[in-house]
Amino acid sequence: MEKYFEGTLIGTGKGFGFVKIEGIEEDFFIPPTSMFGALDGDKVVIERVPAKENNVAEVKKILEYNNPTIIGNLMYGLMGNYVVPDNPRIHKTVLISPKDLGNATVGDKVIAKITAQPSGPDDLLGEIVEVLGRASERSVLEKAIIRDNKIRDTFPKEVLDAATACGQEINQKDKEGRVDLTDRIICTIDGDDTKDIDDAISISKLKNGNYLLGVHIADVGQYVKKGGVIDQEAFARGTSTYPPGYVIPMLPSSLSNGICSLNEGVERLTLNCDMEINPDGETVNHKIYEGFIKSNARLTYDKVKDALEGLPVEEKYQNLLPQLKLMHELSDILGAKKEAEGYLEFDLPETEFLFNERGEVVDIQRHNNHFVHQIIENFMVVANETVAEHFFKEKVPFIYRVHEVPTPEKSTVLLNFMEGLGLSIRLPQCVTPKDYQDILKSIDGSPYEHALNKVLLMSLQKARYFEKCLGHFGLASTYYTHFTSPIRRYPDLSIHRIIKDYLHDKVDKNDKHLKAFVEEASIQASETEKRSEVGTRQIEDLRMAEYMKKHLGEQHTGTVNGVTAFGVFVELPSTVEGLVRIENLPEDEYEYDEKTMTLRGHHHTYAYGDEIKVQVAKVDLVKRQIDFCHVGVEFKEKVFKENIRRPKIDRNKIKPKENKNKFFGKKNKK
Repeated sequence: MEKYFEGTLIGTGKGFGFVKIEGIEEDFFIPPTSMFGALDGDKVVIERVPAKENNVAEVKKILEYNNPTIIGNLMYGLMGNYVVPDNPRIHKTVLISPKDLGNATVGDKVIAKITAQPSGPDDLLGEIVEVLGRASERSVLEKAIIRDNKIRDTFPKEVLDAATACGQEINQKDKEGRVDLTDRIICTIDGDDTKDIDDAISISKLKNGNYLLGVHIADVGQYVKKGGVIDQEAFARGTSTYPPGYVIPMLPSSLSNGICSLNEGVERLTLNCDMEINPDGETVNHKIYEGFIKSNARLTYDKVKDALEGLPVEEKYQNLLPQLKLMHELSDILGAKKEAEGYLEFDLPETEFLFNERGEVVDIQRHNNHFVHQIIENFMVVANETVAEHFFKEKVPFIYRVHEVPTPEKSTVLLNFMEGLGLSIRLPQCVTPKDYQDILKSIDGSPYEHALNKVLLMSLQKARYFEKCLGHFGLASTYYTHFTSPIRRYPDLSIHRIIKDYLHDKVDKNDKHLKAFVEEASIQASETEKRSEVGTRQIEDLRMAEYMKKHLGEQHTGTVNGVTAFGVFVELPSTVEGLVRIENLPEDEYEYDEKTMTLRGHHHTYAYGDEIKVQVAKVDLVKRQIDFCHVGVEFKEKVFKENIRRPKIDRNKIKPKENKNKFFGKKNKK
């Protein structure tokens, strides 16, 4: 039996941890006395404890420290100044000596650089390197979320200077060797507030009855050269991040909103994919090439919808109405084809925040995309599929967007949940998108449609970037990549440069450096995407909490959106979500049924999709938490006892942390 393993520690606020090892189903449990000073996210070597029946292990070595800095609140106690980490998985505080305080004061939200991470139970040592502001202010809490998720929100001066040097107009030299598309009728369709426009559309009907669809994407690779300062910054960011009300861009605005953005009436360089599509939705021919365009019009989703529904619109919409009708026609064909293949369409609305001139949230609404959003989605999907298939068959090292088949374990959870609803559904051993699509169709219009949409979505794997083409389960696509958004996604920018090199016969399909790059870029893009998504969701939760704090005591009718052993999550019609703890439900003896995901009592039962009347009882901005109570039940606040240990330590005995890359003669895996 193997004795030593390498993995990443998952910390807890109670001092113990877990390590998940690939290929081993059960996580290793690390007792508090066996942590070796490791913190959440540290890469560690663990040794299995043979005397224990379960997977119990102890940390033997920290290979890579994950917390060079810690964000938290500066406090004062018996041991002097200390920082309580925001990350609830870090169980230690950070002791700060008076000389390392800087200009921080008690009550500030700060960033502390860790100067010593003891291997025993002693707390961390650190110094304050940045004061974010008063910990009680919403803007400071938002800034802390951005920092904690390692989202870079400012550009170095050399990056801004390099971006400015790209200019704002293309010149004659830029056009050389490119196809002139300025005589085509080309338009963009985006949201009202979109400034970084990276995709445009052209369409026509051919004499043979087929459609010629042109997808024209901003040629960002022409300006962001591999290895340059802009590229290094873009690689580190990985993606643009879109918190409510603003954007943290991957590229400086002079690029993202300027020379790269396909703005109306100006010439722009593009990478193009022309597709000939027959009336059955099949792409029978395609061409990928460099060109330049001049967008005839910047259109918006809502006004295109008005134009197609015959409502009064501006002249530019009227002038483009024949093309818009053709787009709608082709989109319906492509949509029908994808549906026949098993495309999964979840009916999950988005949240829309409305702000006043001071940036305060004045309303939160449920926002549903309409058929014009689907037109653009269908066109982008077919372009991504076409490009992915082309380069897969050419055997060029590439970055793909993959979404793998659900695991048997997750499928079982879904089936158990449906069984609890009284739905008898069977899935084959090798599930297909069509199988999942049949489930979605079977619950269309039912009372539990919204709940089952969410549970079904949770049963799927997480999409990611990968150097191998594994298909996209949710889109029912055999080949898929991200080609259409190089302004805001680094994988798109990466494959643009590969495509451009391929078009100029500069690609060596066996180039080890290129293969290594697509592997590294895939991992980096997946990690930065995750951080961006988590950060955005946390900021949305914060803004929801800020808004609901003004509505304490109000009563609402919501829907059970999650069930746990300690209570139920309730979603309001506005999409705001809050928790009703068991003590704030009608009095009963409740038990959680894991199989059916229900909370059952003798007189009351709560399950996904149930309607429930609640009152806004408490809001905590710091925890981004909204507490509801059942209408008619007196709110009982959950009391958490502070359990932060502050041992006496001799700072002279603590050595600064080391990060050696060898253990038992084996190199640290990266």
